[in-house]
Amino acid sequence: MKFLFTSAGIKNKSIHQALVNLLGKPIAESNALCIPTASYGHRAVSPVQAWKFISGQEPRAPMCELGWKSLGILELTALPSIERERWVSWVRETDVLLVNGGDPLYLCYWMRQSGFAELLPSLGAVYVGLSAGSMVMAPNIGEEFVGWKPPTGGDETLGLVDFAIFPHLDHEMLPNNSLADAKRWAAAMTVPAYAIDDETAIQVVDGAAQVISEGHWKLFTHKK
Repeated sequence: MKFLFTSAGIKNKSIHQALVNLLGKPIAESNALCIPTASYGHRAVSPVQAWKFISGQEPRAPMCELGWKSLGILELTALPSIERERWVSWVRETDVLLVNGGDPLYLCYWMRQSGFAELLPSLGAVYVGLSAGSMVMAPNIGEEFVGWKPPTGGDETLGLVDFAIFPHLDHEMLPNNSLADAKRWAAAMTVPAYAIDDETAIQVVDGAAQVISEGHWKLFTHKK
């Protein structure tokens, strides 16, 4: 699977071009499914934010408003009540999955509960994450980002990539997202860790990570 991990969506020309390259065709010829699930697990997010994401009314984090050929909604909490063959066919036929931000552990829980997580590695679609939608693919997120608590506890996420992500670096509305905060967070992680601002994304193809940025970012690695 091909991944594009963003902090705040397709914010600039460089990230936009990376997305088109991953798709292998124009956005106007690509079918998309958006996944709003993470929105509902975050204490600071209301249904208004979920609607803005789905309807393409969120210019601060562009995802659904890019001009897709078609755009559908895949709500993970609904999947257990739907015949698996139906929703699996929807996912296998789409070109791209647009995964909203919110709470990464809530998103991880429902990815697993729905069966979506086990399907992910076999998909041909491009996976585009926004904030929590990106963080969920790491092995874990760090205690600083634990909000909604899963039944099993902890901060473990899907581990489909071998690094962690600290989004919204130096965001003016998030005083605890400074580079110093990111450095403290990274010191407790057991894997390489990227701190990325809203003008930065990380592309992963065949396990190889590449930073796409018109902003600033930092990679923290552990010395052996």
